[in-house]
Amino acid sequence: MKKRRLGGVAVAFGVVLAVTGLPAQASAGNRTADARAALPLGPAGLAETRTTQTLQPGLTLTRIVRGTVDPAHHWTVEASIPGGDTSPDPDAPPTTLKDKASADELAADLRGDGFDARAEQVATPSTTDYAGGTLGWRVRIGSFTSQSAAATERIRVINAGYSGSVTYTGWDGATTDRGPWRLDVLTIDPRAFRGTLDATHGPDIENRETVSTLATDSGAVAAVNAGFFVLDPRSGAPGDPAGVGVYDGRLLSEPVSGRPGLVVHDSGRSAQITRLTWEGRVTARGTALTLDGVNRVPGLIRNCGGSEGDSPTSLPLHDVTCTNPDQLVAFTEEYGANTPQGEGVEAVLDSRGRVLELRPARGGPLPSGGSSIQATGRHVAALTALARPGERLRVGTTLRDDQGRRVTPSPGTDIVNAGPELVRDGRLHVTPATDGMVHPGDPSWYYGWVHKRNPRTLAGIDAAGRTVLVTADGRSTDSLGLSITESAKVARSLGLRDAVNLDGGGSTTMVANGRMINRPSDAAGERPVGDALLVLPRRR
Repeated sequence: MKKRRLGGVAVAFGVVLAVTGLPAQASAGNRTADARAALPLGPAGLAETRTTQTLQPGLTLTRIVRGTVDPAHHWTVEASIPGGDTSPDPDAPPTTLKDKASADELAADLRGDGFDARAEQVATPSTTDYAGGTLGWRVRIGSFTSQSAAATERIRVINAGYSGSVTYTGWDGATTDRGPWRLDVLTIDPRAFRGTLDATHGPDIENRETVSTLATDSGAVAAVNAGFFVLDPRSGAPGDPAGVGVYDGRLLSEPVSGRPGLVVHDSGRSAQITRLTWEGRVTARGTALTLDGVNRVPGLIRNCGGSEGDSPTSLPLHDVTCTNPDQLVAFTEEYGANTPQGEGVEAVLDSRGRVLELRPARGGPLPSGGSSIQATGRHVAALTALARPGERLRVGTTLRDDQGRRVTPSPGTDIVNAGPELVRDGRLHVTPATDGMVHPGDPSWYYGWVHKRNPRTLAGIDAAGRTVLVTADGRSTDSLGLSITESAKVARSLGLRDAVNLDGGGSTTMVANGRMINRPSDAAGERPVGDALLVLPRRR
């Protein structure tokens, strides 16, 4: 193979494999996760190509393209269904899915106003912890060969007093669809890899940054987006990991209780997926106060899974911000230029943990090497009594895995939040209910996030101990994306014994050799994210 220099990194280009439903064969002694059976997407026998290149010893990148544009796919308008006279809850707000009677009623009204409307049943497959079956009924209007034609029809629908959105039928997730799909697969082989796999949150916790910028600033050979994070300022500090975040062995964001994390050991020599819980305490003079969070806005718990008293739940609930007026949250220098402002008190600590001041209102800068504790609601009095000037406060946090064992990160350990699980011990193990992706009384949310195809970022470990990072483009006609169940099947087909879903949608991004190689789905282009996984070259 010929080599050429690209961005200062030697790149070895491999062969292109054409796969038509049979396992692709790797050369002896060079079997990697990208040389497995054809992807389990669409009918057997679809054309599939795989192009592999070596980015550095022990690090390969494989582009997989499967299928072609399916002529059966079309654009349509998906109407929002109001409660209606026949609905169990006539006052419910409009949603994508409702009961059959409500969908039939809306479809009849639309037809009466001259629209080509139809009601369609939506059934979803079962998972490890969710029965599946009929999610509900949707209403769709028309069939169009172009997005612009569907958008024109949507305007006509709105002008008639209805509401809805434009969608593409290839994103529905039918098993008979013929594609196309486009995936990129990074495989890190610890037997030859001498670089570093590192998680980073960028300049600070409370601000987002693009994967491209994080990769460029660090000199990374490759990078992908990582965990879920706060996006809306009403839900906390944009960029704050919405779940566990351990960077260089330091816990800088607490877990969503019981949800999985991708744990990178020894700077990328190995990885694992485990479910995590945590405990945090502030102690002084024999008194201990329980922490509710680390480096997040007190009272706002993105993805929930916090502590007793959180509303509406202390269990994980994805894309929901739970609230609690009574919080005790620790802050480190990594949070940002200033800690969050608001009512309550804040004990400011120096680098040795001694109280420098007790702010009567929360918010402000931290001293170099310092930290702070913020209290709201009923915790204000307890922190005020404990945080005497000059008093040393000891802040301790403990992570535990799904077996209850203590997790003690070393400086070479990074952990990013994830969910749901996809594969465990080589078997499909898809856990949307456990991880908060089933919203009680709101099947439309599950329909859009789990059931339908979206861009996805996946991570896992194969039987040989290789760490594999995958991006699948979506929300386009050039790449349909993956449902969550399809993501699990793809992960298993790539040889992963354990796999998990990372943040996806508009966040899905992969960078290699200084350029973004996938096509993010946001109209504005690459989305700034909370954290990323960076593959760094060997330090000389």
